[in-house]
Amino acid sequence: MAYIYPAPGVTDVEVTLTLEDNSGTLTGSLVLPSLQDITLNNSNDVFTWTQLDETAKLQVATTSTNSLSMNLVLEQDSFFGTGAAGTVAGTGVIGLSTNKTLVDFTLFLGKTSAGGAGKTVTGSGYVTGLAPTVSADSPVWVSPITLTVTGEYTIS
Repeated sequence: MAYIYPAPGVTDVEVTLTLEDNSGTLTGSLVLPSLQDITLNNSNDVFTWTQLDETAKLQVATTSTNSLSMNLVLEQDSFFGTGAAGTVAGTGVIGLSTNKTLVDFTLFLGKTSAGGAGKTVTGSGYVTGLAPTVSADSPVWVSPITLTVTGEYTIS
């Protein structure tokens, strides 16, 4: 059994999330640093109906809603962008969100050593749900972020 354990202090294991522009207008990629947690959502919708000849409701699965949600400790360059014109890194997370840029994402879960094994979840979606906050108990800016996925995940 191979557990996925991206825990602090575990050597050679990481979780990385990389964003690229789906349209090709912006070049390069942006690796999101300072991930606190990630939730990989796959929620199938269900159509339910009743029939007079049945004692229970009948259901059939329909399309699913997919998303990645996480919390980030904000780092200035990745959030606001580096300012490099025409690049994903220059646009930053908030620019990708406000510009409604369709992004391709790659979520890597695994070992970083030579020959290390891991799984990759890829797809396309939009950056939403930004709500940066700071408080006395959390003296660094933290923001939730959601990637609303258009279509299916690809897992390899």
